[in-house]
Amino acid sequence: MSEERMEELTRTYTVPLGVVYEAPPYRRAKKAVAVIREFTTRHMKARQVSIDTEVNELIWAKGIKHPPRRITLEMERDEDGVVTVSLPESEQV
Repeated sequence: MSEERMEELTRTYTVPLGVVYEAPPYRRAKKAVAVIREFTTRHMKARQVSIDTEVNELIWAKGIKHPPRRITLEMERDEDGVVTVSLPESEQV
């Protein structure tokens, strides 16, 4: 089999996290991270997803029970199919 290279790609998405609130309160932040991984895999055709620590801190900022309802993220795919998820430049602290 030949190893297929993907082209580099950068996109900005607003990820809806409302479905997270269907989970029990003690699992919501963990579920939000899982939803972001699924969204990234689906929309960016990712082989591997790497979430930046700033994104993780934003999700966990109000605790495990109260993650944000939606989050705007910048997703960057490299040639190997690895997608790095980070906050857009305008929203970084």
